[in-house]
Amino acid sequence: MRKPIIAGNWKMNKTVAEALTLVVNLRSALDAIPAVTSVVCPPFTALAPVKQALNGSHVGLGAQNLFWEEKGAFTGEVAPNMVAELCQYVILGHSERRQYFGETDASVNRKVKAALAHGLIPIICVGENLEQYEAGATDSVVRQQVNGALVGLTAEQVAGLVIAYEPIWAIGTGKAATGAAANQIISLSVRGPVADLYGEAVAQAVRVQYGGSTNAKNMAEYMQQPDIDGALVGGASLKAEDFIEMVRITANVRG
Repeated sequence: MRKPIIAGNWKMNKTVAEALTLVVNLRSALDAIPAVTSVVCPPFTALAPVKQALNGSHVGLGAQNLFWEEKGAFTGEVAPNMVAELCQYVILGHSERRQYFGETDASVNRKVKAALAHGLIPIICVGENLEQYEAGATDSVVRQQVNGALVGLTAEQVAGLVIAYEPIWAIGTGKAATGAAANQIISLSVRGPVADLYGEAVAQAVRVQYGGSTNAKNMAEYMQQPDIDGALVGGASLKAEDFIEMVRITANVRG
């Protein structure tokens, strides 16, 4: 059985003070639900204080990005060893990074390799946009992104990854994919290429989340699907009661 993983992507929200208030309100409730891996991913500015606030907790800490170089003249970037001092996880290849900051499958792959070299667990984001979805290109787009992200990785490395399938047309729009549709894409277009590259055992070991307008109301629908192992949560992760409820629902469904 793959242990469910719910990660909150706070995106560009929360000052340090606001981040600490949120994590203090989350910590005890999430620690009481050990059947689910819970992860919070604040902005870079809040990582160090949130790490302190989580000291002794089972709640994981993740960054929202990193650069692949160890150090140097890369103004505004954050190196993998800097992230690894604070975090266990890092989100890589989010659609907003691809859309607004020019990230490609090749650059995501470099970041994945850098993260793994420093003991971080990447949460690799893949997903199609509305035009691709309406053109029936979801499978080819997602397969290409999965294949591109995994170039040069070993089977052992891939088995320990987290992949988040996030259809771009569903992120922040309220238009979430149905549980059955998301499960089909994850089964065929995410686990499928992993199986082609590394074998069925690895494909069944890797944890795959769904992301895109997830909330407490639709969480049970996703968690009832056999190939969905959790969620990468956006807006709902900014409210303690909503995020806690999503983790509780996951634990109840996956029991």
